Amino acid sequence: MRILWVVTKAPWPPVDGGRLVAAVTLAALRAGGHEPTVVAPVHPRESDLAAATARREGWDRLVLVPTAPAPLAWAALRGSIGRLPVSVRRHALPKVRHAVAELLERECFDVAHAEQLQALGPLAEAGQHHLPIVLRAQNVESDLWRSASRTAPVLGLFLRREAKRLAAWEGDRVRRAAATITLTARDAARLAELSGAPDRVHHVPAPFPSLLPPAESPLPGSPAVVLIGSEGWRPNREGALWFVDRVWPRVRAALPQAVLHDFGLPVRAGAAVCARPAPNDSREAFAAGAVLVVPLRVASGVRMKILEAWARGVPVVTTPEAAQGLEATDGRELLLAREPEEFALALRRLHEEPGLAAALVAAGRDRLTARHGPGAVAARLVEVYASVLSGPNVR
Repeated sequence: MRILWVVTKAPWPPVDGGRLVAAVTLAALRAGGHEPTVVAPVHPRESDLAAATARREGWDRLVLVPTAPAPLAWAALRGSIGRLPVSVRRHALPKVRHAVAELLERECFDVAHAEQLQALGPLAEAGQHHLPIVLRAQNVESDLWRSASRTAPVLGLFLRREAKRLAAWEGDRVRRAAATITLTARDAARLAELSGAPDRVHHVPAPFPSLLPPAESPLPGSPAVVLIGSEGWRPNREGALWFVDRVWPRVRAALPQAVLHDFGLPVRAGAAVCARPAPNDSREAFAAGAVLVVPLRVASGVRMKILEAWARGVPVVTTPEAAQGLEATDGRELLLAREPEEFALALRRLHEEPGLAAALVAAGRDRLTARHGPGAVAARLVEVYASVLSGPNVR
């Protein structure tokens, strides 16, 4: 199947969850004999273009478009006098739309895939070519903005207004798309509710292999505790700062030899806190004997870092919000914690209870095999693509 894939950021290098789920999905589709052509905006900085080109992993059907999202303040100002939600306006990139239009003029595709709500804009001309569009929503954006308003009182009014506009926009886009795919059953139910079109929404889990090697070298600390994420996403920043300020002192009181390794998040180095740059290869963060903590209090979709931790043999302590959508059970595949004392207790259990870490990882890998196998997920995606080629939902 020939698939035109439009993304909001280049999948390579896969340095955050959104890029990673796209990269793994594309590799699985290609391994299944399908032919995705990827159109991706890349910041025109020479370093970003070089990184995306170098890490494209032999991908020959990739169109990199040097352009960048509009500044948030500019998009917010323009959004105040228009109907487009701010996050959609930021990614209204004329150069990407032009690159897609050129491809549509000279090549034939079976289906178009928009990776995230903001990738729908560049596919505006797809209808003229009778090309059905499938949207994959990695999360429910309106729910993220609404949840964020509760932890940011200064911006609360703006965030709540945007959440309302986004909810209306999401519902409309799901109704217009030939089909919409979500990574979790919870998100599928939410988008079905917003759109009033449950027949157009399909739940297909995020793909991920069940076994990957850990980092080549161990990390210092007994235990070594790992924070990893993209600073560009506000909930990651807030969760990391909360963990260092509120949780880490409790952990150190319980485990004096523990060391926190922060990869790419905005915390300052300090007592037993090692601030590291975001890794070019995520494997660096998943060392044997380490523990991944995910202190997010605002989340939607699936945390790919949890899937990667299971695959690389690293146990996970996470908030219930971050674990939503995985259908994992506290004490079986991971440990849940919400308050500082609960994080400290969970990390102490992993340090002191023989076999607990290995049991959690084994159960996590079983879940990866059962629900997230790349080949099976790619096959389910193709089923959704095929279902819209001649059905009544084509627009």
